[in-house]
Amino acid sequence: MKKILFVIAYNNFKDEEYFIPKEVFENNGFSVATASNAKGIALGVSGGEVEIHQLISEVNMNDFDALVFAGGSGCLGNLDNDISYNLINKAKIIGAICISPIILAKAGILKNKRATVWSSNMDKSPIKTLSENGAIFEDKDVVVDGNIITANGPDVAEEFGVEVVSLLTKK
Repeated sequence: MKKILFVIAYNNFKDEEYFIPKEVFENNGFSVATASNAKGIALGVSGGEVEIHQLISEVNMNDFDALVFAGGSGCLGNLDNDISYNLINKAKIIGAICISPIILAKAGILKNKRATVWSSNMDKSPIKTLSENGAIFEDKDVVVDGNIITANGPDVAEEFGVEVVSLLTKK
């Protein structure tokens, strides 16, 4: 059975970006483990709860076939760090949704890769961050480039999950 490591912020992960893809993964026969920056009950922006048993600093990426990051307002404050970058650079297949593609960009894996990220009319800084780190921004809901899947937010969480499954199934 293929295993996916899902990484969420301990506080303020985006509920839909975790629960919907996780359901897609499990419905397609994948095992999902969830890690975060703290142990205990992680709280989503909308009140969802996830029990966390493993810190991202404790993860061995050799145990997993894919690494997926959920977004949400807590994502960059909790997960944009060397611990996450280290995991990303060891992962075989990587997915990131909403604001979390910024973490992939800062880890250096989006250089010369097509990717998308959340942005709004009032805030284009996520696009700028991707570009500054060498990514080729595409204004699409979901972008797949090689072994990397990025998506721009909760409205496409199911499509994002399906694309991760599709890539894992091909490997």
